[in-house]
Amino acid sequence: MIKILVVEDEREIAAQVAKYITREGYKAIVMNTGEHVIDTVKQELPDLIVLDVMLPVKDGVSCCKEIREFSDTPIIMLTARKTEKDRINGLQAGVDDYVCKPFSAKELMLRIKAILKRTGLSIDEQIDDLQLDKNGFLLRYNGKEVKLTNLEFSLLNLLIQQPGRIYSREQIMGLAYKNNRDISDRAIDSHIKNIRKKVRSMDIEQNIIETTYGAGFRYIGLG
Repeated sequence: MIKILVVEDEREIAAQVAKYITREGYKAIVMNTGEHVIDTVKQELPDLIVLDVMLPVKDGVSCCKEIREFSDTPIIMLTARKTEKDRINGLQAGVDDYVCKPFSAKELMLRIKAILKRTGLSIDEQIDDLQLDKNGFLLRYNGKEVKLTNLEFSLLNLLIQQPGRIYSREQIMGLAYKNNRDISDRAIDSHIKNIRKKVRSMDIEQNIIETTYGAGFRYIGLG
């Protein structure tokens, strides 16, 4: 079972995050101070760590630096600090991703799943309640499924890797369609339109792919 260590001194936040983690089929290990984090990481060998910056006894950045001396376990840092300097300090310490407070547990789970997927630890190809099946190019939701074309699947799979990140048409062509040189901007728009139509056919009313005018597209999930 995938283990996720949550280090957060606000007990209500820690409990909510742990509930979502458990609901997704992962094991949650919760700590409320930074005092024994290093020993816990060495003993429990978590697959991912959610680490608050401001912690009693030892702060999150210090914990992260020590963890990086012996482990490359992915770390998502929770912080109320939003300045560039704070983010740089965290990145230099070895943080993989940042989530700024206040945040929704669902947003955090999307980021957790995306990192687990990139590191090959995801238990499936599922983000939100949507599931991508690579073998059949299928999109499943709530017992229903639709067939995607190869190109539609590649596009959605790219966007779903990093929820909230905007991909320009040029980036999509380079990352999702790198072996298809004949893809055009107009073709990408057509694929997005078809994906949205197929998603709606599964009784999903939300628009899971958002268009950002002049910038590109991003996956925003079921909300």
